[in-house]
Amino acid sequence: MKHSIAGFAVRALAALVIALPALAITSSAPAPNFTLASRAGKPVSLAQFKGQVVMINFWATWCGPCRQEMPHLEAIHKKYSKMGFTMLGVNVEPDPKAADAWLAKQGTPVSFPILFDTDSKVSKLYSVAGMPSTVIVDRKGKVRVLHKGYKPGDENEYLNSIRALIRE
Repeated sequence: MKHSIAGFAVRALAALVIALPALAITSSAPAPNFTLASRAGKPVSLAQFKGQVVMINFWATWCGPCRQEMPHLEAIHKKYSKMGFTMLGVNVEPDPKAADAWLAKQGTPVSFPILFDTDSKVSKLYSVAGMPSTVIVDRKGKVRVLHKGYKPGDENEYLNSIRALIRE
């Protein structure tokens, strides 16, 4: 009985987090800089990608839409990384081992940097209120796209934005 109540509580909390309002930062504002530990073991800073279009995707292993979205993010990364585009996956869980384990089980490996926001400082900096949340930053370091959630087909919106920003 204890496990089913705990499971229900986790699912209810996840549904609530997913249903919260969109990001509070505004489009065209400078993207807040951050540095996080990466899955590769080295710290990664947003500032090191200045001059590139950067897509920051906040995700968690418990988030169903995040799991569904991940292969699309990998495809976008592979297609556009040679054109001045960088994908950053920011896992928001307190323990990076959960993300490592989930990523290791995926049929398609993730080749873009996975960063760990274990204390939610970067999530708070970007006013992330639900999973997944995506921010696209232009070459000048300005936030250009804020996207909350994921449903099949949203990757086409990402692609349209990325192509337009790469051409700028």
